Amino acid sequence: MQRYLPVLRQSPFFAGLDGTEILSVMHCIGAAVLPVRQGKYLLRAGDTTEVMGLVLSGSALIVQEDLWGHRNILSRCRCGDFFGEPYAAKPGAVLNICVVAEQDGEIMTMNVRRLLSTCDSACIHHRNLIRNLVNVLAEKILIFNDKITHVSKRTTREKLLSYLSAESIRRGSRSFDIPFDRQQLADFLCVERSAMSAELSKLAREGYLKTDRNRFELLNGPCGDFE
Repeated sequence: MQRYLPVLRQSPFFAGLDGTEILSVMHCIGAAVLPVRQGKYLLRAGDTTEVMGLVLSGSALIVQEDLWGHRNILSRCRCGDFFGEPYAAKPGAVLNICVVAEQDGEIMTMNVRRLLSTCDSACIHHRNLIRNLVNVLAEKILIFNDKITHVSKRTTREKLLSYLSAESIRRGSRSFDIPFDRQQLADFLCVERSAMSAELSKLAREGYLKTDRNRFELLNGPCGDFE
C-alpha cells in the first residue's frame, strides 16, 4: 500500500490523515488493490455492493445502458476519483449504473459497511473518515445536479452551451480541456454525435467558441450570457 500513498494523500476521503494514519486504516476499511483491463465492468447495473472504488491509475466511466445498447455517460473517473460510494453506503441499494474501465489500470476497493461500524483498531480515525465520506457523497450529488441541468435543456445547442459555460466557470478560464472525446461528450449530454458535431461547427462559425479535439476556448461575451 505504501506506493499508493501519493494518490491516497490527494484523496478527499483521507483528508486530515497523514501517511502513517492512512496506512493504519487500510485493514479497517477492507482495502484491496485490483488490476483492471480496459473494457472490464467494475460494477454492473442490477447488482448490489458493499464496496466503493478509488481509481489508482487509468480511468473508468460511470454509464447507464439500456437493453438496446444505448449508453448515457454520467461521469468519468480519473486517478484519485471514486465510484460506487452512494450504493455502498445504502444497504441493499440496487445499482442502476455500470462502471467500466476505460483504460488499463488499478483500483482500490474499500468496504463502506466496515467503515460505518465500530472497530477495535484505528477507530480514532473513524470520525474523520465518515466526515470525509459525507463530503465525497456531497460532491457526487453536485456533479449529478450539474448534469441534470445540462441535459434538461431542450436543444443540442443549449446543452452544449450549458455544459461548456459551467466548465469555463468551474476552471476559472475561457480556455480549458474537457475529459471527454466527441462520442463521450455526446453520450454525456444525451444527444446524437452527428447533430452535436454539426452544432459545434455552427457555434465556431458564429464566433461563440474555438475548439480542437477536447480543447475549447469560449468567445463572444461573458460565458453566462450565451443564449
